Amino acid sequence: MKNDDLSQIWKSQNSDLTLDKPDNIIKKARKQRNGQFATIAVLSITIIILMAFAIKYASSDWNNFTLGLLLMISSLGFRVIIEFVSIYRKESQLIALDNRTYQEYLKKYYGIRLKANYIITPICFGVYILGFTMLLPYFKSGFTEGFYNYILISGIVSLAVIALIVIKSVLREHLFLKQLNRR
Repeated sequence: MKNDDLSQIWKSQNSDLTLDKPDNIIKKARKQRNGQFATIAVLSITIIILMAFAIKYASSDWNNFTLGLLLMISSLGFRVIIEFVSIYRKESQLIALDNRTYQEYLKKYYGIRLKANYIITPICFGVYILGFTMLLPYFKSGFTEGFYNYILISGIVSLAVIALIVIKSVLREHLFLKQLNRR
């Protein structure tokens, strides 16, 4: 549905909007959706890289290296699925509901999303870190000390940056939910 059509539908409703003007709601929704698509893209690219790495280097024997890669890939894949489901559910409700009902839906949606971010995201992050640490002994024996240190340091820095991005995103969604609940 085009933004103009949605704006016209919501503008034709009662003028006592509790959240914001329709154009601002659409702008916030678009920004949040684009952020989710960016997250999905980054996670998907990482999955592809890890799968290519697994195909090239994982042996047919089941060991910690294979398990580590599987943990990393599955945690990212699970997170991608959650993001897709989240986008689909919210957009299907956006088209189906009027403004006031949609605002109530957003309150529930972001409440559930925050619970998922406080429970599922740390679990996925922990599983990913576990998988990464399971690969480290293989990296240490398979690469030079300098390259191993590069992998170790860049891995830790990358995980820290990702953690900060996730925390910022969760705090932003928490703030938006507070704004919804105040109105």
